[in-house]
Amino acid sequence: MKKKSWFLLTVLASLLLVLVACGGGDKDKKESEEKEKVDTSKLAVDVKNDGTPIKGGILKVGLQLDAPFKGMFLYELYQDAYDAEILAYTSNSLFDTKEDFLIDDTGLGKLKVDEKANKATITIQKNVKWSDGKPLTADDVIYPYLIIGHKDYTGVRYDADFQNIVGAKEYHDGNAKDISGIKKIDDYTVEISFKKISPAIYSGGDGLWGYAAPYHQLKDIPIKDLQKSDAVRKTPVTLGAFVIDKIVKGESVELVANKNYWKGKPKIDKVVISVVSSATAPEALKTGKFDLLAPNYPSNDYNTIKDYKNITVLGRPELAYSYLGFKEGKWDSKKSEVVVDSNAKMADKKLRQAIAYGMDIETVANEYYDGLRSRANSLIPPVFATYYDSSLKGYNYDPEKAKKLLDEAGYKDTNNDGFREDQNGKAFTIKLAGMSGSDKDNKIAQYYIQNWKDIGLKVELTTGRLIEFNSFYDKVDADNKDIDMFMAAWGTGTNPSPIGLYSKYASFNYSRYTTPELEEQLNAIDSKEALDPDYRAQAFKKWQETMKEEAVTVPMYFRTEIIPVNKRVKKFSIDYVNGTELQDIELTADEPIKE
Repeated sequence: MKKKSWFLLTVLASLLLVLVACGGGDKDKKESEEKEKVDTSKLAVDVKNDGTPIKGGILKVGLQLDAPFKGMFLYELYQDAYDAEILAYTSNSLFDTKEDFLIDDTGLGKLKVDEKANKATITIQKNVKWSDGKPLTADDVIYPYLIIGHKDYTGVRYDADFQNIVGAKEYHDGNAKDISGIKKIDDYTVEISFKKISPAIYSGGDGLWGYAAPYHQLKDIPIKDLQKSDAVRKTPVTLGAFVIDKIVKGESVELVANKNYWKGKPKIDKVVISVVSSATAPEALKTGKFDLLAPNYPSNDYNTIKDYKNITVLGRPELAYSYLGFKEGKWDSKKSEVVVDSNAKMADKKLRQAIAYGMDIETVANEYYDGLRSRANSLIPPVFATYYDSSLKGYNYDPEKAKKLLDEAGYKDTNNDGFREDQNGKAFTIKLAGMSGSDKDNKIAQYYIQNWKDIGLKVELTTGRLIEFNSFYDKVDADNKDIDMFMAAWGTGTNPSPIGLYSKYASFNYSRYTTPELEEQLNAIDSKEALDPDYRAQAFKKWQETMKEEAVTVPMYFRTEIIPVNKRVKKFSIDYVNGTELQDIELTADEPIKE
């Protein structure tokens, strides 16, 4: 399926894997070394199945999640990958993308950029209707900006990028009734003035917002109440192929075909999306309960499903990476900026570097992910080939180097209990937060805890256990005092710019770390000068090198995502450019095929 969420950042569950307990013996090691790895280059991105399509039918999608989904059905407010998967079926996207994930003219809106004047013009198609029959107008293009920029906005997208819009800050601060840089030219045309234009705008950056919001439905709801309103939670009006019809809170969503869809009414009648646990997902696929799993299937469990005869497993490089983050400060919600704490427990750079060198990521990636994960060296995924720095070494497993760094930093075992004390000779325990999922997740967490024990660091799980997905991100976002470091993942979207994740003004900057040097480097990536491709590539390289040295957010894995497709789906493609459109999905049987 073609991904329409073409530039939004989403948080992902870090789906971890099984590792045998340390000291498993030579036999286990030999079996691991001989284990056949997946040749990711041979994973197909599309499938065509036999059979004559039936009329209509219901597509059944499993939402693999070990907790209720949040159900925030507005692009301006949602935050995680699970709500994003549901929203994809109702997408209010204005723009489509072409090669290199750049905006093209095949979507609802056309983008024209005047680089010299620092302006962009969005022209939407005429005669397009919302799912309730109301016309799409320029007001629907403008209203998302007024939501995000409002002083009562409860979401996370008022950031440095958004403040690049002329007048956005004045509006947010309550000094203006509207955003002066946004003008309605006519019912189908909007002009936006920016403080600067960079290459990021062509990927949906610089403050450009890529979604419409139904002004006629939302205009009378106070911004502070949107998050809990029925218009967002129960009855959202949409532009996408499907419309939400029924919701079982946190458990399932039933969507019906949008008769007003601008690309034509879908060929299937309904989509039913239901939560399925990690433990039961493989059996659910085998017994034909689902046609698709979302967001994707855990790569560490690929061997369980690879030989199922009722599915085809597709694969592609994922626009995502897993990482280890260190808490270095707090988020000031009043000023909307990161405040670094120089006295934070994890403030010592050598300590952070030692922790990174002390992780046996190579074994995890090479021996236990069957080739579907690789050790990440950078915070820019390789799929962004122009900007990814393949020469960066990153943090390979080197426990002796880790020990040396800890010695140099003054973390020494002064009482011979096997654990190092802090620089003042006091007991030193690091609290690690990670997400629960399948029964395998705790084993991998314990494996890394053993890695750190081997270099003399005492690491314990926050709350004594892994944390449910929603609670995990609530705690990380709130800078919970019991979290010193955390394992998570980012879905980058199709915009490679890191400013939305790591700038001083990004609430997604969960490590709460910034320096003048990093701000300068981030600004260089999305600067006017960066319209020169060579300049921008070099700016990306400098930022990656600095982030590696600072070791505040340490990349763990690059990912190949695998997507199982039931063989009653007539044809299906996950190609980023030419993927299957939702309205074109067809089924060849009344129910998914069983194994």
